[in-house]
Amino acid sequence: MMIAIGADHGGYILKNTLVNYLYQLGHTVSDFGTFSEEAVDYPDYARSVAGAVLEGKAERGILICGSGVGAGGAANKFPGIRAAVCHDTFSAHQGVEDDNMNVLCLGARVVGPELAKEIVRTYLGASFSQAERHVRRLKKVSDIEREYMKQAPNVK
Repeated sequence: MMIAIGADHGGYILKNTLVNYLYQLGHTVSDFGTFSEEAVDYPDYARSVAGAVLEGKAERGILICGSGVGAGGAANKFPGIRAAVCHDTFSAHQGVEDDNMNVLCLGARVVGPELAKEIVRTYLGASFSQAERHVRRLKKVSDIEREYMKQAPNVK
């Protein structure tokens, strides 16, 4: 599977661990950085990873920041991205199976490298169920997204 991965400085070390792990699992990886522990802004990496997923250059994305929350919030601003913070394996597979999550967000200050590997393996091994109730719910989410894209509020 082709995976896009990116992290800010808070997720740099965990990202490197996961890139190596993804290669060990046989995946193809596009690493969008960051490439040092120098402070950078997580929205830049969310843009790169989300863009790769939306353009079909990656089947799934992984974003890492200190908590996972900032990167996930930024990624969810992109229409068609369904990003979620998962710090356990249940959420990682359920998010794909029920909600067709396409970007996994991890907090490097929340999970250690071994748990992160388990979460990533579980996320990548899951498939969307296509169950009618989940398809119906995702359509409602897409409808909300389209509705508010037309009238984007100026939220501060």
